[in-house]
Amino acid sequence: MHTASALQDVDRRHVWHPFTQQLGWCEEEPPLVIDRGNGTNLYDVDGNAYIDGVSSLWCNVHGHRHPAIDSAIRAQLDRVAHSTMLGLTHEPAVELARKLLAVAPRGLARVFYSESGATAVEIALKMAFQFWAQRGEPGRSRFICLENAYHGDTLGAVSVGAIELFHSMYRPLLFDSLRARAGDADHLESLLERHGAQTAAVIIEPLVQGAAGMLLQPDGYVRQVRELCDAYDVLLISDEVATGFGRTGRMFACDQEGVTPDLMCVGKGLTGGYLPLAATLTTERVYDAFLGEFDEFKTFFHGHTYTGNPLACAAGIASLELFQREHTLEALQPKLELLSRLLAQRIAVLPGVAEVRQRGFMVGIELIEQPVADRIGHRVALAARRRGAIIRPLGDVIVLMPPLAISEADLRRLVAITATSIAEATSGRFHGALGACAAA
Repeated sequence: MHTASALQDVDRRHVWHPFTQQLGWCEEEPPLVIDRGNGTNLYDVDGNAYIDGVSSLWCNVHGHRHPAIDSAIRAQLDRVAHSTMLGLTHEPAVELARKLLAVAPRGLARVFYSESGATAVEIALKMAFQFWAQRGEPGRSRFICLENAYHGDTLGAVSVGAIELFHSMYRPLLFDSLRARAGDADHLESLLERHGAQTAAVIIEPLVQGAAGMLLQPDGYVRQVRELCDAYDVLLISDEVATGFGRTGRMFACDQEGVTPDLMCVGKGLTGGYLPLAATLTTERVYDAFLGEFDEFKTFFHGHTYTGNPLACAAGIASLELFQREHTLEALQPKLELLSRLLAQRIAVLPGVAEVRQRGFMVGIELIEQPVADRIGHRVALAARRRGAIIRPLGDVIVLMPPLAISEADLRRLVAITATSIAEATSGRFHGALGACAAA
């Protein structure tokens, strides 16, 4: 059962994979069976090593099997693996909340735990809706999101999503939201002028729209959104699930422009990429709207079985301590500059590349448009895998988002593998690409 072929066979017969067309999905190459991780590498059951070029779906921060996080989880296992937070509390949840608020944008004061980024967004939406209802403005029930928004796959999160490929099928199940053009503060203001009195909150992915293909917002836009929300007395929800914990070069993307949202959603890197844990952070103003006598029923009636799981909280504490002890953000800065140079020298020059977008360690390499059936992005990912790197495309946008802990040597190798793989996948369409890559 532990051989690759045996596991692949059972997988084909029984496992349904996310965002995957199961019909023939493993015909080109059998699915890679990951056995273990170490540092910023993953290893398959045959012992082959692969650079984790997408941080195991954008969540790994300090590398796999980091001794400090491993030890923290083991120590917590000797105490208790799980205890509900309904009517109870425990030290890891309390300590993580304290440490998280210490590094969050100033003014955020409360932490509500959940398990995934989508649930953190669901919570923020429900909080914003209930906030206004309990302040005597139940008509404020609409949300404004950005075009090409992605906030997760639960129904509330999909309702404020705007990627038709992912979301159009479910429209009959969703509530309507308004869409602002990303990066266009004037368009957002026009929506607020017309609908501000009915709007509960504006929700954004600050600086970078990840699932849309690493689309970048202009400098100052997040600050403009904050100012417009203040002007029209609308709450601001910042979805930092993908951008948080150093991905843009600061702890949170909002820090880049000195913005404090009313509600902030975090997940993915919260535990260093170890265990499912998310949180919705709020200001005291939001929290106060839920205080009242028992018979007023102002309680936030929402919770999850594994809310604030002690093991996950222990991992989160260890991860935040590593940021401080290993000076993670400071050590990241020269790697950001190196990555920018490598992308310009090795990737942007390729004939098959239309555009390279980068903010911090979040990179989207948009390939020249090809027929969807050609699956060029998928071909690039398979070519990279054969060379020892795991990357994952968003359609024909190749995403690179390695762990913050990646070495400069491995960062160079990741970019080189990506360049060669793009050249290989597009060589029949763009003559000279392979040679250009080899020359670089």
